[in-house]
Amino acid sequence: MMRTLVLALALATAAPAPAAATPDEDLGALMDEVWASALRENPVLATRVGVRDYDDRLSDISLEASDRRAAESQAFLDRLRAIPRDSLSASARADYGILERILSETVEANGYPQRMMLFTTFSSWQQSFASLPSGLPMQTAADFESYLARLRLYPTINDAAIAISTMAAEGGYTLPCAILDGYENSISGVIGDDVTQSRFYEPFRRPRPAGVSEEAFAAFAAEAQTIIETVLVPEYDEQLQWYMETYLPACATEVGISAQPGGAEFYNFRIRQMTTTDLTAEQIHEIGLDEVARIRAEMEEVAAEAGFDTREAFIAHLRTDPQYYAETPEELMATTALMAKELDALMPQFFGTPARLPYGIRAVPEEIAEGTTTAYYSPGSPESGIAGYYYVNTSLLDQRPLWEIPALTAHEGVPGHHHQIALQQEMDIHPLRRNAAFFTAFVEGWGLYTEHLGIEMGIYDTPAEHMGRLSYEMWRACRLVVDTGLHALGWSRDRAIAFMRDNTALTDSNIEAEVNRYISWPGQALAYKIGELRIRELRAQAEDALGDRFDIRLFHDALLGQGAVPLDVLERQIMDWVAEQQQDG
Repeated sequence: MMRTLVLALALATAAPAPAAATPDEDLGALMDEVWASALRENPVLATRVGVRDYDDRLSDISLEASDRRAAESQAFLDRLRAIPRDSLSASARADYGILERILSETVEANGYPQRMMLFTTFSSWQQSFASLPSGLPMQTAADFESYLARLRLYPTINDAAIAISTMAAEGGYTLPCAILDGYENSISGVIGDDVTQSRFYEPFRRPRPAGVSEEAFAAFAAEAQTIIETVLVPEYDEQLQWYMETYLPACATEVGISAQPGGAEFYNFRIRQMTTTDLTAEQIHEIGLDEVARIRAEMEEVAAEAGFDTREAFIAHLRTDPQYYAETPEELMATTALMAKELDALMPQFFGTPARLPYGIRAVPEEIAEGTTTAYYSPGSPESGIAGYYYVNTSLLDQRPLWEIPALTAHEGVPGHHHQIALQQEMDIHPLRRNAAFFTAFVEGWGLYTEHLGIEMGIYDTPAEHMGRLSYEMWRACRLVVDTGLHALGWSRDRAIAFMRDNTALTDSNIEAEVNRYISWPGQALAYKIGELRIRELRAQAEDALGDRFDIRLFHDALLGQGAVPLDVLERQIMDWVAEQQQDG
């Protein structure tokens, strides 16, 4: 025994020491740890991307959990900054920049008391939970068991959210009274009188999956109905009572976030987070005013082409002539679907790499439709076999003009959000970047860029549709003015609405819903125009540098080829691509 041990020690001593990890390897190992943590903290995301270790769990939304995540992010950040960035490969430097931004923003966001503000007029915990069945795989008995287990856990989410939001109300961190008219419908309307018609029961209104027996499917459906009736209905009733009796009486009288304690500092953080730039509120406000003036002049030209003396006269015509409005939700959806298929056919002319994941079209849920935006996109999951969805608002049909549909569909479907996000989900990049890096300035900047790309694609056939695109671009330019006006410059809600009405062709209900969104979600609306302007600048630089060698298909593939990235990372990415094209030429 002793001789064997001595021999083993001698061999171990003689063996060469393992090579030290390279900086790239250190970074890769750290990203693996961060991604593993993200999956533990976001069990639904884990399920969506095919990691089934947490199928019976929901995220912990408590403040204690937020503190724990922030502390872990700081520890990760310290380790990241110990890696010599200059020694990394070019691709690893991009990973480093993205990871550093994600971690540092997680840490900083947790330091603001506004972290207790858990809902907006656009999103909320009750609506997010009601969307659960549309974002999870439902193919096997295990999938249904997981879904039912999560439904039973809703009281933990609701109790924590109500407790945090009560603390927020006591501290003066509430949404303004002026934007909460009818908000209670987003709670009371989720389930309705017939629980089998609610979104929670949706998986059982679909055809039975082949992998689930009839007996088991019927049993799951019966259990779901029981859970909805005995768990979810009481929880939504409790939330509604809390909202009406506790939260609503404490709503804020001022609309700007800067009126809250620490609000000005929080808004500056939101600007940096949403735009991935160091622009100030005042600089963004001025950029917005310049863009409004430029787009307004273009609108005057389109109005003249349409035979109207003024832009205002043409917009009044577009807002009031019945020919421009669908008579039924089905007509609106059919027109949208036709536009989507026309865009599908144009994609190969402008993109070399198609996305494999398809997308569908759905109506915005009825209980939130009248108070929310015109449309939005919900990503799918290639791993779980879930398509992306373009949600269209079919309420208030006299406020949903058909001349908006080409620009809207380009933005939400292809070549906009669906194409970009589905491509990212299919890329050979680290899963953290593939599934959790969605920088708003890039994602929404791309969506707005594709509306402009629609000119080259030839989707605007009439002056009305051209004005629709310009109205949408003006809408995003106005956001720069209105969002900063509300949250940094002391604007009132009425002034913001008047500015939007004066400059866009949007209908009144859309304008009011949008202004409410900006008030409740500070800074998010800034990302669109700031991102689009930078993308268009980079394209112009590439065209100038490459001349006749510029290929629009290759440029778009290069722009989207690393997924969503901060704007500074995108600039380096495109400049590297231009240099490669010049060398190849």
